Amino acid sequence: MLAIFQKTFVHPPEELNSPASNFTGENPKLPGETLSDFLSHHPDTAFSMNFGDSAVLAFVRSQNSHHQRVFSGIDGIYCVFLGALNNLCNLNKQYGLSGKTSNEAMFVIEAYRTLRDRGPYPADQVLRGLDGSFAFVVYDTQTSSVFAALGSDGEESLYWGIAADGSVVMSDDLKIIKKSCAKSFAPFPTGCMFHSETGLMSFEHPKNKMKAMPRIDSEGVICGANFKVDACSKINSIPRRGSEANWSLANSR
Repeated sequence: MLAIFQKTFVHPPEELNSPASNFTGENPKLPGETLSDFLSHHPDTAFSMNFGDSAVLAFVRSQNSHHQRVFSGIDGIYCVFLGALNNLCNLNKQYGLSGKTSNEAMFVIEAYRTLRDRGPYPADQVLRGLDGSFAFVVYDTQTSSVFAALGSDGEESLYWGIAADGSVVMSDDLKIIKKSCAKSFAPFPTGCMFHSETGLMSFEHPKNKMKAMPRIDSEGVICGANFKVDACSKINSIPRRGSEANWSLANSR
């Protein structure tokens, strides 16, 4: 899986961008080069979608049932989903989707759209209700929004980084990320979600702050950062209700 988003509407943590990329001789690549690398590695099983200059989504079909990859798009909302949900049937019933043919990516899109438009449940509560191993990236062309999340069990991998033009790159392929972003990349933190408007937060501990720790590579060079939840920090806030409590805002409650 590969997702690239133009820097004007996706603002990742500043710590993700390492100055070491400018001095180590490993230069980050432009999005077009990264996409070409990804497609060349999977010549028979990959496809991609370009959204003008705003975004690129690329996807590789699953080769076996043990590592599922699903791609879906509905009404301008697209989702790449890695992994599987054990309680998908129950979730479909809960969100009124039992009458539709639904895979994990379609469920995420429908739940995202429902909560974005009129649902009363905050994003962290929804994600805590997903039983299984998962990583997903949602691109909403209607609002030019990006939403990504990684399950807490560590079974799926997701990485993100900064390309040569400042674009944000997300992929489960570590080799692609390293070639694309040089030193400006990091593992996406487990049990966390990212929204292009509100940034990175934990859906397991939504009231706690995220803390960035310097990440040192095998050569002793600081590159990117590891993001962890500060378990000692709590934010007291009044719970919100109504249309503000949805995935498009992804605020802590």
